[in-house]
Amino acid sequence: MLTRRTSLLALAALAACAPAAHNDLIDAAAFSAWLDRYKQAWEARDAALAGALFTEDASYHEMPFDAPMQGRTAIEAYWTRVTATQTNVRFTYDLLSCAGAQGICHWHATFTSAPGGETIDLDGVFVCEFADARTVKALQEWWHVRVTPAAAPGGK
Repeated sequence: MLTRRTSLLALAALAACAPAAHNDLIDAAAFSAWLDRYKQAWEARDAALAGALFTEDASYHEMPFDAPMQGRTAIEAYWTRVTATQTNVRFTYDLLSCAGAQGICHWHATFTSAPGGETIDLDGVFVCEFADARTVKALQEWWHVRVTPAAAPGGK
């Protein structure tokens, strides 16, 4: 039986074996720097900073069966909307693969959701197609969520 980690490693191995269509645009250091900026944007809930990570015409595909958001303006509007009720955001990641213009990472985020105070844990994967070393032209993500209800007043 495959575990989630085994599946992620298999995905990374497949991506690493894919022939590059052109010279490497990014390396592990550049991808880590981009993810550090993504972390900064999410933890600060800064839609403009998040938008600056993407090209003007970028696509952001959050859900596999939904149409992707198209363009930096749509990405910033999405970020404004989804982070509006998030507090205490923490984001971490592990690089899985970096080849050509593509980077793949496994990420985890946790935050408190207002107004109910639930703790939200997200565990996901990004597949990023870079336009250059600093901006992504296409992002696909897959994630799972765990919601932990807020403690009742008085700890009961």
